[in-house]
Amino acid sequence: MANVIVVGAQFGDEGKAKVTDLLARNADVVVRYQGGCNAGHTVVANGQTYKFHLIPSGIVYEKKTCILGPGLVIDPKALLEELDALKERGLDASNLKISATAHVTMPYHLTLDAAEEESRGENKIGTTKRGIGPTYADKCARSGIRIEDLLNEEVLKEKLDFMVPRKNVLFDRLYNLDEMDVNEILKEYLGYAQRIKKYVCDTSALIFEAVGEKKNILFEGAQGTLLDLDHGTYPYVTSSSPSAGGACVGAGVGPTIIDRVIGVSKAYMTRVGEGPFPTELVGAAGDRLRETGAEVGVTTGRPRRCGWFDAVLGRYSVRINGLDCLALTKLDVLDDFDEIKICTEYKDSVTGKIYKDLPSIGSTFQQMTPVYKTVKGWKKPTTNCKSLKDLPKEAREYIELVEEQLEVQVAIVSVGPNRDHTVVIEDPIHGPKRVLTKPATVSSSS
Repeated sequence: MANVIVVGAQFGDEGKAKVTDLLARNADVVVRYQGGCNAGHTVVANGQTYKFHLIPSGIVYEKKTCILGPGLVIDPKALLEELDALKERGLDASNLKISATAHVTMPYHLTLDAAEEESRGENKIGTTKRGIGPTYADKCARSGIRIEDLLNEEVLKEKLDFMVPRKNVLFDRLYNLDEMDVNEILKEYLGYAQRIKKYVCDTSALIFEAVGEKKNILFEGAQGTLLDLDHGTYPYVTSSSPSAGGACVGAGVGPTIIDRVIGVSKAYMTRVGEGPFPTELVGAAGDRLRETGAEVGVTTGRPRRCGWFDAVLGRYSVRINGLDCLALTKLDVLDDFDEIKICTEYKDSVTGKIYKDLPSIGSTFQQMTPVYKTVKGWKKPTTNCKSLKDLPKEAREYIELVEEQLEVQVAIVSVGPNRDHTVVIEDPIHGPKRVLTKPATVSSSS
C-alpha cells in the first residue's frame, strides 16, 4: 500500500467508511485525524452493519492499529458507549490508541452548542448539537481540556474551577439555563478517565515509528471538503479541517510522508443541515434520490437534502485536496432514472455571468444557479457488476463524464452497501494513470 489520505470530496456522507474499509485490509495503521462524534460512518462487513462515530472504520479488521489523533475532539462518554457496543458485537478494540493531546468535549460544550443553535432562529447552522464547535472554540481560546488532563485529578480540578464558573455566567445571563456543578463534572470525568487511560499515548510518535518501519498508514477524515472550516461554505461548515491538508495537522505528521490522496464522492450530491446547495432537488426527484439512496444522517437521523452531481464543486475539491483519484459511490441509486443530470458550470442569477470554477465560497455562492448536461440513464441494475466492462454502456459513459469534468480518474465505483458491491477499475494506490477519454454526447439545460 502506502501512506494514503481518504477525504470526502463533497458535503460529507459520501461513503468514506466503505472506501476506508476497502483500503484498510492492506493497511497496518488507520488514523482518524479530525472532528468528533458529530461524524457518522457506516460499514457493512461480514453480514453485519456497523455505525461508527469516533472510532476509525479499520476497527472491523483484526490486528490493525486504530488511532484517534490530536486533531479530534472526543466526548469520552460517547466513545465508551461506542466501545461497549463494539464489544457486544464481538469486535476487539485493544489496538485502539488515543492521543493524549486530543481535546475533550465537556458537558457544558453540549449545552452551549444546543443553546447557541436555538438562539440563531432562522439563521441556524444545522449543527448536530454534539458540542463540537464549542469544544474547538475553547481549544482555540487556549482554555480547553485535553485527554491527558483527565488523567490528572489535580489538573482537571484546576481547569474546571476556571472554566465552569465562566460557562455558568453564560448559561444564566444569556440563555437562562441552570448552572453546572464542578464536583459533579469532576467525578463523572475521572470515572471516564479510568476506563480510557489504557488507550492513551503519544500517537504522533506512534505514527512516526510506523513510518520508519515502512508500515502502510491510512488517514481517515470525517465530514467533507465543502464543510471545511477554511475552505467550505462558511458559516455552514464544521469546526475543523476535513480536507487533505487537515490530515497532517490532525495526525501530527509532516506532508512529505503522504503518498496518495483519494477523494470520495457520491454519484449525486447530498447535504445535511443548512447552507447553500446549488443542485438541490426539491420535490419528487429529490424525494426519489433520498428514498432510493436511504439518505438519512447516521449521527442525527435527519433526512439528507439531495441533488444532482456538481462538477463545479468537484473541481474545487480536486484543487483543494490535490486528489490523485476518485471513488464514486452509490452509482446504483441512479439505476432506474431515465435521464441523469450533472452540473458543469454555474450561472450568476444576478449578473448572468457563467462560471466554470467556483467564484466565491461566500455570499456570491448563494446566487449561483446550475447549468446542466443531461445523459441517458442506463435503466439496468448495477449491484452485481464486478468490473468496468460489466457496467451498462450508459453507466460507463456517466463515469467518463465525471472524469472529464473533474480531470481526475475514477478508480473505484461502489454499486451497493456491501464490501463486494464494488467495482475496482484500477488499484487506487499503485495503479497506472489511465488516459481519460472524451465524455459521451450530451445535451445542455439550465
